[in-house]
Amino acid sequence: MKNILVTGASGLLGLNMSLILAREFNVTGVIHQDELQGVPYPFIVKDLSQKGEPEKIIDQTHPEMIIHTAAMANVDACEDQPQRAEEVNAVLPGTMAKLAKRYSIPLIHISTDAVFDGIAGNYTEADAANPLSIYAKTKYQAELNVASEDPKAIIARVNFYGWSLRGDRSLAEIFAYKLLAGEQVNGFTDVYFCTLHVSKLVGIIMEMQAKNLSGLYHVVSREAITKFDFGRAVAREFGLNENLVNPISVKDAGLKATRSPNLTLNTEKLVKALGHELPDQSEGLKQFCGLYQQGYPQTLRSYLKE
Repeated sequence: MKNILVTGASGLLGLNMSLILAREFNVTGVIHQDELQGVPYPFIVKDLSQKGEPEKIIDQTHPEMIIHTAAMANVDACEDQPQRAEEVNAVLPGTMAKLAKRYSIPLIHISTDAVFDGIAGNYTEADAANPLSIYAKTKYQAELNVASEDPKAIIARVNFYGWSLRGDRSLAEIFAYKLLAGEQVNGFTDVYFCTLHVSKLVGIIMEMQAKNLSGLYHVVSREAITKFDFGRAVAREFGLNENLVNPISVKDAGLKATRSPNLTLNTEKLVKALGHELPDQSEGLKQFCGLYQQGYPQTLRSYLKE
């Protein structure tokens, strides 16, 4: 059974990734902030950005695949702590790629759609990036570092949602909990994205690795949607009042970091490589709602060691 090392294993993607993969593989998670309890796989509590720690963990766990999801993902926090963002989001991925190449370990590095300025939309992998925020700039630098250190690595530009430890890590969760409480919630009418349910993302990433892909790919839904329309779609899936979702402009939101308005990504390269289409929005939202009905968010919260 393959040994897989997942970094950032208490984050939304890392946690869901580890739980899904632990059904078939020997998973070891690396976490830094939110400590876990009761998860069905071993984990190591360590700050990977500290010198020498990545190599120690690889020597300890002997992974046959590394999935690097760890990141400083709070966009506004990155504006406040640019040096820390550089260490975690840019330098660390390069270190992981260097070690992956040294030990001949397949690496999947998770990047973001935010590397684009969102002016044009329908971006391909060949289009020039123009990151606007500290978060986006450090994540783009990570892409360059990983590609330089390990050309065989997969670099996946993503946008995803799902249920998380604390219930506050994805836009879909925020919409769902506000709407379930009968509260109004704002949705941007002028921000487009191609967000993908986390379980779909995990499956696609594993399919990419099984096909021995390498290089840069856009791994998102085939269907673009505004954040306002996404909120209304969440409401409909849960059978809630979609009129509670208020249409507003991102310009009126008072956000610290600049957001890109049109992050629609072209997925033709990945579709051709996999030989099939990627999921639309309805597929992911059905799964998101179904997991809620099964009590999955409560299960995740039980894993959080307070």
